[in-house]
Amino acid sequence: MKHLKVLRTQHHLSQQQLADYLHISQQSVYKYENSLATPDLQILIAMADLFNCSIDYLVDYSSIPHKIEPVTEISLNENELEMMKSFRKLSPSHMKLVTDLITELSCKK
Repeated sequence: MKHLKVLRTQHHLSQQQLADYLHISQQSVYKYENSLATPDLQILIAMADLFNCSIDYLVDYSSIPHKIEPVTEISLNENELEMMKSFRKLSPSHMKLVTDLITELSCKK
């Protein structure tokens, strides 16, 4: 958990302050930072919440510190998917025109 020490020091926390926040011993924090022990899931969740990062980042599974935002699943049919792909290829000015047109047409219902 090499990122734990970095995050802790960036947040100006001592090992004892982090331990107090997590309701664990300072020795446990030391062991986590030095890969001598592994925190349980509840401790990892609390750390991720405190440092506003992903658990993957904490356990060195990812180099991206930020949390992954919740993703809403939206099913597009084949025609909608093709339209979206085409829209993304447009210049910003053409995107605005299409967006304005769709807005105008949808308001006339």
